This record gives sequence, C-alpha cells and structure tokens, in this order.
Amino acid sequence: MLAEALAALAAAGGGAIVQAAGSDAWEGLRARVAQLLGREGQSQQAVLERLDRTRTELEQAAGAAGDSGDARAVARQETVWQTRIEDFLDGLDDVEREEAAAQLEALLEWAAAQRAQGGDASGAATVVMNAHARDHGRVFQSAGDMTVHEERR
Repeated sequence: MLAEALAALAAAGGGAIVQAAGSDAWEGLRARVAQLLGREGQSQQAVLERLDRTRTELEQAAGAAGDSGDARAVARQETVWQTRIEDFLDGLDDVEREEAAAQLEALLEWAAAQRAQGGDASGAATVVMNAHARDHGRVFQSAGDMTVHEERR
C-alpha cells in the first residue's frame, strides 16, 4: 500500500476514534482499536488507557471551553491518534502492514456502520478532517464514498 494511502487511513482512524468518543459505539471501537494496536510493542491495556484518556480530555474540553476549545481538543486528539496509528504501521513489515491496513479499513467500515445505525449518541454526524501532505504528496479526503484513479507516467 502506498505511503499516502496509509497516511490517509491513519487520519481516518484518528477521526473515527474521536468521533466515537462521545457515542454509543465507543466501547466497541475502543476494544477493536486496542486489539489492533495492542499487538506491537504495547499491551492492549496500555492502548485502552490511552483511549480512555482521550475520551476524558474530549469530554472535559466540550464541557469547559465551548466550541472553540472543543474544536482544538478534537483536532489535537485526531492528530495524536493519527500519529500513533502511523507509527504502528511504520513498525510493521510489508506483509504485517498490509494485514493491519485491512483490519483498520474493516474497523473504519464498522465505525461508519455504527454511525449510520444511530450508534452516534449525539444524533448528528460530525466530520472533522485534517490532512497534511508531505514530500510533494497529495491529500484526498471525503466524508463519504470516494474513488481516485491515477495514472503514473
């Protein structure tokens, strides 16, 4: 899988974690993320504790700082989890990376299905996307289905 695709997948993973933090889907997503990330160099318990800290920070930001503080906390936590997922994927060999990417894609599909079925306790779909292209890279983002066809010459 191309580095750009892995970065986009990691960004989507960070966004899914933050979106689920205040929803009914949290426990299911929390367990799936811990199972995925807790296999390389850190225990599932350590991942669960980090996820719980994320949820607490987001809840505190939403309650204390108003919309602007909440938006900053959301962006910060998305970036934190994107980085953690990227680091996790970078630490794998090619075969393991492909398997982990497929598992992450399945997790994202599950999270999207939960939101579509009302697993989002807020009752509204919120999509916050952050992307940073590096080394002349390009970023493609979508809040729904997207297909990108490229020809390399």
